[in-house]
Amino acid sequence: MNSKKTKAMIVAGVMSGTSADGVDVAICRISPGNEAIARVKVLYHRATPYPARLRRAVLSAMDAKCMKVSELARLSWRLGEVYAKAVEVAARECGVRPQLVACHGQTIYHQGVASRYLGAPVRCTWQIGEASMIVERMGVPVVSDFRPADLAAGGQGAPLVPMFDFCVYRDTRKSRILLNLGGIANVTVLPAGCAAEGVLAFDTGPANMVIDGCMNHVYGRGFDAGGRVAKRGSVMVRVVDRFAAGGYFSAPPPKSCGREEFGEAFVARFIAACEREGAGKEDVIASATALTAKTIAGAYIRFCEPCLKQSAKQNAKQRAEHAKRDAAVAASIELIAAGGGVRNRTLMQMLAEEFAALHVRVHTSEDTGLAAGAKEAAAFALLGWLTWHGLPGNLPSATGAKRAVVLGKVSLA
Repeated sequence: MNSKKTKAMIVAGVMSGTSADGVDVAICRISPGNEAIARVKVLYHRATPYPARLRRAVLSAMDAKCMKVSELARLSWRLGEVYAKAVEVAARECGVRPQLVACHGQTIYHQGVASRYLGAPVRCTWQIGEASMIVERMGVPVVSDFRPADLAAGGQGAPLVPMFDFCVYRDTRKSRILLNLGGIANVTVLPAGCAAEGVLAFDTGPANMVIDGCMNHVYGRGFDAGGRVAKRGSVMVRVVDRFAAGGYFSAPPPKSCGREEFGEAFVARFIAACEREGAGKEDVIASATALTAKTIAGAYIRFCEPCLKQSAKQNAKQRAEHAKRDAAVAASIELIAAGGGVRNRTLMQMLAEEFAALHVRVHTSEDTGLAAGAKEAAAFALLGWLTWHGLPGNLPSATGAKRAVVLGKVSLA
């Protein structure tokens, strides 16, 4: 990057994920970097829960097989108003006015793999939330609709957070696995000293999505606060093992997923399988939580660990340090988790146990000074900054795109 063509800016990143629990706003100072492309400093983070009726409408839109166009249009504009208010309040509380807003929007549908539609193969993604509402309220430009450009370039449109991971967490000595626990779990693999083209990233499968779906079905609640219900239950091991052997989990990257794979239909099958094994309510939630931990660890074993070992072999210094045994390679690896799932203590304990056997230390982003809920919003602040400067925001090694592309659409004030 030529830093003479870029400038430091205050950018508000806005994220509402597949859990549909609310809006995160991260107000960031982003400035030109060197090898890391850009520097990101989070100045303030604010989480705003969706009102209950709005959350129900969003979840209904995600899982609906048929919905009125009028309802989708109204929902998009209502979300635009919610995003605008969230940014306004965060800016007022922070005391810093953003020069640019980057809004991911609410994913309603995401299909990264082509299927036939009207006689042709089609891949598509749709995030709603009218950006013009933010422009009008804040009086600054807004970058939105980030995923389509990568999809058009042959990518999956996800994951896009790896650019942030590369800029913030790349280390010359340590290999790091960045794990985001939203509705869907995704990982970014950063081998020590890697270049951008050496980054591996993909969605591992559900994080909170199946847990939340089971809680809604079994208890009529939106989520398992602190993992307290799961802690009281027993894991249906045979059920978890059978579902963890599903095709998505063994499919190689690049890959992405969402409610299309792990929404209502998957949850219903999972609950039914648990009940056939004699599971009680708490056991269903414990099993859903174990499924998340097991599939994340499985993704590490299948795809992340081989990537790190291959990178170590290609690095002469690492080869000299770690040639004696594989465990020595693993000992230099740390996993850093972020996202709402970090607040589920039972899930984090299960992950710690899974990865202890793999000689990988588990941390949270808060251990590095970044609030767990702020990461994705900060990531989109970075992507918005890149778009504003005409710079690519995707990593083709992560999404599978043919080339790096400028992401998003700009709405001017």
